[in-house]
Amino acid sequence: MTITYDLYKLLKEELGNGSSDLVTRPSGNKIRERIERDIVNEPEGTVVALDFSKIGIIDYSCADEIVAKLISRLLSGEYGERYIVLSGLNENQKENIEVALERKELAVIGMMRRQPPLNPPLLRGTKGVVIGSLNKYLSDTLELIRKKGNITAKELSEEMNLEPNASGMRLLNLYKKRLVKRSEAIQDGGKVWSYERI
Repeated sequence: MTITYDLYKLLKEELGNGSSDLVTRPSGNKIRERIERDIVNEPEGTVVALDFSKIGIIDYSCADEIVAKLISRLLSGEYGERYIVLSGLNENQKENIEVALERKELAVIGMMRRQPPLNPPLLRGTKGVVIGSLNKYLSDTLELIRKKGNITAKELSEEMNLEPNASGMRLLNLYKKRLVKRSEAIQDGGKVWSYERI
């Protein structure tokens, strides 16, 4: 299940000013705290899409306070089995968010803004981009999962000519970074993990 958080709406509710810009660390802190209050109430397995389509600029301090801290806390397990993606981004927003994520060696999947912006932004079937820091072999593996929809370690091993342990570790690392979902599947009469795109 995917749920969209309209950052413009949250900005209005939390700060009550007329701006559509996400600037300053204190402002970012207020927005992040609101998102954190809401995200823990979402069902396990939910993909939360942070929608930037009505936001003007996001400066580095706000990108760090909102996106980098949310992703860092997501990976530490504070939000349970939930996922975060970004949607409705423009190039300038993406650049500032990318710097904040790269400095902490984090990554997130983002969907770039379409012209005209979709409301709500389409996630399934939309070509997302990896924003932040992700090494090439994980990036290649993620790209394969996004093309296929889902994959098991055995299938990845065969597809990329990898040792089974190497393919299993790649998939586990992508899951730990919350860039793919994981569920149990039956393969060859036994249970295996299947990793699927968000």
